[in-house]
Amino acid sequence: MIYAISDLHGYPLSKLLKLLEKVKFNNKDFLYVLGDVIDRCGDGGIETLEWMMLQPNVQQIMGNHEAMLLSCTFLFDEITDRNIEKLSAQKMELYMNYISNGGEVTLNSLKKLSAVNRHAVFDILDFINDAPLYEAVSVNGRDFLLTHSGLDNFEKGKKLSQYEADDFLWARPSPEDSYFEGIITVFGHTPTFCFGNEYSGKAFRTKTWIDIDAGVASGNSPILLRLDDLKEFIL
Repeated sequence: MIYAISDLHGYPLSKLLKLLEKVKFNNKDFLYVLGDVIDRCGDGGIETLEWMMLQPNVQQIMGNHEAMLLSCTFLFDEITDRNIEKLSAQKMELYMNYISNGGEVTLNSLKKLSAVNRHAVFDILDFINDAPLYEAVSVNGRDFLLTHSGLDNFEKGKKLSQYEADDFLWARPSPEDSYFEGIITVFGHTPTFCFGNEYSGKAFRTKTWIDIDAGVASGNSPILLRLDDLKEFIL
């Protein structure tokens, strides 16, 4: 079975594992995590990232929060408050943008980890940096495009290679937007309750795309979508 989940935002690893147990997830299955594992809640997703790094059947896809963290890698030369005080105006802007989007909990966890095992921090950053912007998969005769936010500046006939990274990371589609015919685009980034309170905690579906961001940072369980039959699971 092939599954997708998105926007965990520091969701406890113990609860994620319980959700996977619910569907009897095993080493014959595969899980795509559609970005934004980190920031906002709990330990900022560091424990989950460490778990993902050890799983041969789990694939991380780049989210805008991971991209913001990578834009602040200059912090990891020396993760101290003193280091932050020495930032240039440009770097301070990147840092403040990341903090304003919930990055403080993740940075605090990385600081603690650095004090114990500095190399582990760089292993995590390398893992995030290796994450692709999208994956194209076929399951039971259906074709899927898996990405973090949908696809901004969409044009029919435009090749995926012609899109900018931000197009995969920051899109905010409206219900009327349509993507590829014959391909289901699955993504998160926009909490589904933004399309109406009746969609809170549920996937939002159109003819060409499915949004599975349940709004974990607002207290909802993440949605685990099984691509084989498009069934949703929550804890």
